[in-house]
Amino acid sequence: MDYAIYMLDPQGRVASWNRGAERIKGYTAAEIIGQHFSLFYTEEDRAAGVPEAALRTAATEGRFSTEAWRRRKDGTRFWAMVVIDALRQDGELIGFAKITRDMTEQRAAQLAALESERRFRLLVEGVTDYAIYMLDPQGHVTNWNAGAERIKGYTLSEIAGQHFSRFYTPEDVDLGVPVRALETARREGRYTAEGWRRRKDGSRFWASVVIDAIHDKGELIGFAKITRDLTERREADLRLEQSREQLFQSQKMEAVGQLTGGLAHDFNNLLAAISGSLELLKTRLAQGRIADLERYIVAAQGAASRAAALTHRLLAFARRQTLDPKQISPNKLIQDMVDLIQRTVGPEITVETVLAIGVWPILCDSNQLENAILNVCINARDAMPDGGRLTIETVNTWLDDRGGSERDMPPGQYVTICITDTGIGMSPDLVSRAFDPFFTTKPLGQGTGLGLSMVLGFARQSGGHATIYSEEGVGTTLRIYLPRHRGEGSAEEGCATPAEAPRAQTGQAVLVVDDEPMVRLLVAEVLEELGYAALEAADGPSGLKLLRSEARVDLLISDVGLPGGMNGRQLADAARIGRPDLKVLFITGYAENAVIANGYLDPGMHVMTKPFALEALAERVRGILGKG
Repeated sequence: MDYAIYMLDPQGRVASWNRGAERIKGYTAAEIIGQHFSLFYTEEDRAAGVPEAALRTAATEGRFSTEAWRRRKDGTRFWAMVVIDALRQDGELIGFAKITRDMTEQRAAQLAALESERRFRLLVEGVTDYAIYMLDPQGHVTNWNAGAERIKGYTLSEIAGQHFSRFYTPEDVDLGVPVRALETARREGRYTAEGWRRRKDGSRFWASVVIDAIHDKGELIGFAKITRDLTERREADLRLEQSREQLFQSQKMEAVGQLTGGLAHDFNNLLAAISGSLELLKTRLAQGRIADLERYIVAAQGAASRAAALTHRLLAFARRQTLDPKQISPNKLIQDMVDLIQRTVGPEITVETVLAIGVWPILCDSNQLENAILNVCINARDAMPDGGRLTIETVNTWLDDRGGSERDMPPGQYVTICITDTGIGMSPDLVSRAFDPFFTTKPLGQGTGLGLSMVLGFARQSGGHATIYSEEGVGTTLRIYLPRHRGEGSAEEGCATPAEAPRAQTGQAVLVVDDEPMVRLLVAEVLEELGYAALEAADGPSGLKLLRSEARVDLLISDVGLPGGMNGRQLADAARIGRPDLKVLFITGYAENAVIANGYLDPGMHVMTKPFALEALAERVRGILGKG
């Protein structure tokens, strides 16, 4: 049995004894009956008169109860829960009923818990790097350690009972941050944050905060809150960030210096060719020598074309080039380019294609993709001075979260165009810098370092990416990733063949809106030579006024960047309110966000990049308006 239950006579001698008493205390009934119950008490308790006092209390008050040390027969001690009840008959005391329970194990566990709690409290109170304190369910402070006093500046007597929101900044209090913090901890069990907090003196510090909800038997009894002062770390992080910004600025300025050096050299050469050709044209005309003028014209046009190509590379690197995205087949585009690529790389290099069956369509600017592929092939040619093999592949690619993260791309389906050479390869250092703007291994004047930057810029602007893998002495593979296109792309427009004179239908009129007078003059003259009536406007509001009049306008040709508070896209959108079927051709030097929304032009809208050949403009206009 778990209880010792026995009877005492009025003088305290044992009168009965159960089996539980024998087990707990060690005496048999024969050994103990008639003995005084003080035999179970410790020597110090007997000396202090504790047994007698217990009987007097029971006799006077009817019950005595306590917990204390008691002795067994063998002299060992145990922790006992004791109850003594007085027994009376007709008002006369006739003895006592005594119950004793051995609580030694429970006492040991209790003492261990108390010791653990004591040590934990000492540990918490001794921590000075962390503010550790408790809140009641409403958020009022109930206790406070030394770290909290050091970090926040309040003593326990000053802060006990105060709401913890006083540690927050006024603006956070106005925004309800403390309330949301407790709601989050109550709902989710924990709240974590970093932010500015206030000390007693009003100064602020950057804090890391953890609030844990504390429950007892499923009931919320409060919150444990830990705050760490991270002001020094934050200041160090800010200094590091400033250092990084300064380094980035320095690198950027160095890159700008490389740009100005390389581009100034290239543009000066091109301008010299253009201005020199025009000067000789003028001289020969003055001399009446017109037989050999064509070579000067060809030289000026060639230099202007090279300058335009260089500008396009800059814009592609900056992802600001004008794109005219259409649905295209990567396989067909590459097949159509093979002859051009072979002529470009020369007969010493074998060009092979490995075009996968069922390659998905993509939506991008076919001209810019061709330029990107050609750029990579030219680099490959330069890496194979003694000849080699150039392989162009297409493949459908699925990227999961991990694959996308490794390539800094969203997961999804892509078409990958792989261009592999068997050239000299690149070191890891060169690979890491290959896409850097203005980086080139070629001598000054033989390259601006924008080729691969243009490829990456175009891929990024088209929603994809580009990567390089290379081994020295083995070769290089460049991959261009472009997103799979599932919708309907704008169809390629048919253009008149060069042999066909693109003449206008009777009465057709074109409105030209550009703030550059020379551009308006040249475009208008080309249109008039083709039989179109040409209207001109220098800004958006003037153009819109003409479009809202009764004048016939079959096509709007507009620059994108216009003065007067209305750009070309806004002009076109406003014009289509009254002329919903109006055809539009944007002519622009770079892609502004207002031109192409979400990578698409609205139906009936088209785009050409400046500078352009006037013959190309004429054919584009004829293709848009139709043969009639």
